[in-house]
Amino acid sequence: MTAPKTPGWLDWYPNPSKPEFVLPPGTVDAHCHVFGPQAEFPFAPERKYTPCDASKDQLFALRDHLGISRTVIVQATCHGADNSAMLDAVRAAGNRARGIATVRPDVSEAELRRLDAAGVRGVRFNFVKRLVDASPKEDLTTIAAKVAPLGWHIVLYFEAADLPELEGFFSSLPTPLVIDHMGRPDVTKPVGGPEFSGFLRFVGSNDVWVKVSCPERLTVTGPAALDGQRHAYTDVVPFARRVVAEFGDRVLWGTDWPHPNLKDHMPDDGLLVDYVPTIATTAEERHKLLVGNPMRLYWPGETA
Repeated sequence: MTAPKTPGWLDWYPNPSKPEFVLPPGTVDAHCHVFGPQAEFPFAPERKYTPCDASKDQLFALRDHLGISRTVIVQATCHGADNSAMLDAVRAAGNRARGIATVRPDVSEAELRRLDAAGVRGVRFNFVKRLVDASPKEDLTTIAAKVAPLGWHIVLYFEAADLPELEGFFSSLPTPLVIDHMGRPDVTKPVGGPEFSGFLRFVGSNDVWVKVSCPERLTVTGPAALDGQRHAYTDVVPFARRVVAEFGDRVLWGTDWPHPNLKDHMPDDGLLVDYVPTIATTAEERHKLLVGNPMRLYWPGETA
């Protein structure tokens, strides 16, 4: 018996357009998910939402349609610490995918070795209060100590207003850090204001990579990536450009497909690709963002 979707859930965009911007060969989508399918990979009982199905085959079809070469599949919170759906997708992609897992503090060394062999390269810590219960720092410290010897990194998801209270903890972690969605800045505030400047200082003073992803999640005034709009989310562009300009060797891009928990609209993924050249304005910046940086982090020593 499958559970019904959360009321008001927005399904992913079914027929994305073909982007005008041609992604460079070897492009990596460094942030995407799979949901279920629920009948095969049940959602976690403790989940905060019940999504639509978004299978590996559907993800791979989008990958190929957009001209993406490789993907990094991030464990979705609706699956809790059961990484089965994510691992199934990573294995099916061969060497064209890596995984980011969710694990509990009691995870064994043998299980971590199994995940590593399957293509997992990091764990995700979620501090967004509406998506998870409290994230106890002691548990996360335990996990970080266990994954550090594998050379993994920690993916952090938090909201901008919470960074000041979390920054000391983040800086103490013994691994590289990857920040989801630019730390969710409030784009109604100045890009040069204290909040975003504080985020940039945190990035500059630690071993941090930043995903300049999810403008559809951060935008307030848009316009949305729908109906042929190839200059979308102009209110987010200055923030992403600033990160690309200051940390060009440590920025990553991802689709965030299938865009969990969006409330306002579901973007056309083809038009989201056309957002990329608005934030990385030179060929060199784009190659680092889309190919060089994610290959260095997830496929070190390999060529795209």
